Amino acid sequence: MERNNVVLVDENDNAIAEMEKLIAHEQGCLHRAFSVFIFNDNGELLLQQRAGQKYHGAGLWTNTCCSHPQWGEDVGLSAEERLNYEMGLECKLKLVYSFIYNERVENNLTEHELDYVFVGYSKQNPVLNKDEVSDYKWMCIDEILADMKNNPSHYTVWFKQAFPELLSKINR
Repeated sequence: MERNNVVLVDENDNAIAEMEKLIAHEQGCLHRAFSVFIFNDNGELLLQQRAGQKYHGAGLWTNTCCSHPQWGEDVGLSAEERLNYEMGLECKLKLVYSFIYNERVENNLTEHELDYVFVGYSKQNPVLNKDEVSDYKWMCIDEILADMKNNPSHYTVWFKQAFPELLSKINR
């Protein structure tokens, strides 16, 4: 399930074109993405540590799963498929919100994404695709927030933006 392309979009999520993923990150082009957050019955979030061979964010902790839907794909179905591909989990996801961010990352790349944020619930421990994920851990929300404050460089840029906003939306 290689995802070598991204869907370029405008700020209203109108698809404009397809572009090779690395080129889009080099040029900082706005493209469609999704982030999945899986919680368990104890209210803990399943975090993944990105694989060491990723061209950005390698070894960083982030939400359960994230990727880019392909041209013509339903974002929600794409997120469910990718969750299974990376983490070996199957569960229904609920779209909570979307946001646009534009952040410089390592290797002279830029993450400029319209990111759809999904939530799901599972009691299963993941079965990792080691090409994508090097480790995982379940953490309670307060522990994550404290660690993000004390060790912000351990987390991906999108996670640091998406997670606090997600908490504000699901705790209303």
